[in-house]
Amino acid sequence: MKVIIVEDEIAASDQLIFLLNTIDSNIEVVKVLDSVKTAIKYFSNISDASLIFMDIHLADGISFEIFEQVKIETPIIFTTAYDQYAIKAFKVNSIDYLLKPIDEDELSEAIQKFKNRSNEDSSLNNQIHGMLQVLQAKTKPYKSTYLVHHKDELLPIKIENIAYFYIDTGVVKAITSENKAYIIDKKLEDIEDELNPEVFNRVNRQFIINRNAIENIKHYFNGKLIINISPIAKERIVVSKAKATGFKKWVDL
Repeated sequence: MKVIIVEDEIAASDQLIFLLNTIDSNIEVVKVLDSVKTAIKYFSNISDASLIFMDIHLADGISFEIFEQVKIETPIIFTTAYDQYAIKAFKVNSIDYLLKPIDEDELSEAIQKFKNRSNEDSSLNNQIHGMLQVLQAKTKPYKSTYLVHHKDELLPIKIENIAYFYIDTGVVKAITSENKAYIIDKKLEDIEDELNPEVFNRVNRQFIINRNAIENIKHYFNGKLIINISPIAKERIVVSKAKATGFKKWVDL
């Protein structure tokens, strides 16, 4: 089976090639493309590849832009490092995806799923169009500053200076790296939607934390985790067993 990889990180493409060869020695990676531009040029010609692995975020843009320029009939398995919002779109449109760092078992299952569906007729470009609309709706610029009230002033607080957000007796507060607290007049759900999910994670119902604030992670009972952050939070931050695996993958990006 011939495979094409669209990935701009050399380490990621090398790891994927290694896993593919481990799973099936008959898989041949015929080409690695590292940008939207090179992919458009390559796919403008007929390809005999059976399957494409494509990263969503490339150095020069979003890979879905490729489909605005060329028509690709080859089945695709998308990979993503952090775009949690797009994952629902993948499921709705019945297109496989792999969350980075790629797990060998999940990769093997995705390949088997492709083989099982290889004889099915699918409208790939219609699926891509729907996915593109969803992703574009979520790729608006992330919040960079919160304007907060402080005494008789309005202060602009930069996102990168916020260590975490949390709910304190019904009030949402932002805690900066200097351990200063500011009230944010929004729901935690709305704040979550405004933040870059590569940097911030809604670890439980009460906390959204900045990955740079994490000091260490400890195992807790029943598969749960405890996160220690700086500045120290007033309350223990616990990650449920259901969220533990996804959280560890997020930290290990």
